[in-house]
Amino acid sequence: MSETEINDVRSWRDPKRYLWLLALAVPTLPFQAGALAAVTDVGLFWWWGPFFAFVLIPALDTVLGSDEANPPEAVMKVLEADRYYRWCTYLYLPLQFATLIWACGKWSDGSLSLAESVGLSATTGVVAGVAINTAHELGHKREKLERRLSRIALAQSGYGHFYVEHNHGHHIRVATPEDPASSRMGESFWRFLPRTVIGSARSAWHLERRRLQRRGRNAWSYHNDVLTAWSMTGGLFGLLALSFGWETLPYLLLQATLGFCLLETVNYLEHYGLLRQRRPDGRYERVAPCHSWNSNNTISNLFLFQLQRHSDHHANPLRRYQTLRHFEDAPQLPSGYATMIVLAWVPPLWRSVMDRRLLDHYEGDAGRANLSFPFRHSSRRSTLTTE
Repeated sequence: MSETEINDVRSWRDPKRYLWLLALAVPTLPFQAGALAAVTDVGLFWWWGPFFAFVLIPALDTVLGSDEANPPEAVMKVLEADRYYRWCTYLYLPLQFATLIWACGKWSDGSLSLAESVGLSATTGVVAGVAINTAHELGHKREKLERRLSRIALAQSGYGHFYVEHNHGHHIRVATPEDPASSRMGESFWRFLPRTVIGSARSAWHLERRRLQRRGRNAWSYHNDVLTAWSMTGGLFGLLALSFGWETLPYLLLQATLGFCLLETVNYLEHYGLLRQRRPDGRYERVAPCHSWNSNNTISNLFLFQLQRHSDHHANPLRRYQTLRHFEDAPQLPSGYATMIVLAWVPPLWRSVMDRRLLDHYEGDAGRANLSFPFRHSSRRSTLTTE
């Protein structure tokens, strides 16, 4: 290491070091909702989670803008080894399950109207969805503790198979037509949703069955990570229902559904229309930053452990969130994930914003994109129009 690099290590300080703790505000959203409703006596505050995620965060993203700064390369090893950043993710889990238990108590005590109970379920669903993001960060690491915590975090959403499919399926097939979690140009989110939910579950089962067959084990056994993950959810929901009453079960299922739908909306926007090209040998080119949509919006990145720097994540899956980098050649989303999620739910708005941006990325050649057929694009720059 040169003297300049040594000085960089000694003098550089992460300006966001303590701001990463803001992410822990998310698992407390049900507590916040309850406090606001109690102080104001306004039942609408039980819907605080969706308002926080899809109104407040986009507004803050707009006001505070983006941050494209990268840590100096010389500090990366030190930054990766700093266990403080790991504890920021670890602490999400006890808060996540504390609010889930508290929500069950509110659903069962008869103090909430139906609309308020559904609102609390939606707020808890935001927690479950972002918990999948926390599980995503933990599940990519080599340490057994982090991988185990990843599987625990997924229990609330009933999406434990994500642990298998994401690491061993999505990261291999990303930005190809074979990947159920990579959306295609012209494909609405509402068409993508059933394709990715069903396709990801099937892929996870196939991958786990193949892994066990290679080891001479039965897929229908406790060795199957998909079955054990689903069993964790069944056990969790069963225990909560026995403790608080079976009337909590519909709300538990609703919050879980909203949670994994939130994840799949993020999947939809992360790779929309992007395609890895075939090499002369027929294989796909290596995953690069240009195969994921990137965003540097400051607030969304703080609340999502920098998931929005997705281009670097796919190019270097083992990198920890605090060291993920911005690349100039990565395609950029026009705003943070919170804003783009809302756009994705309204297909005409999404396509009016993203199809043009995708075509600009491919210099007007739609034939280089991951297309959904039938596809129509009226831009004069497009070289492909199909029915």
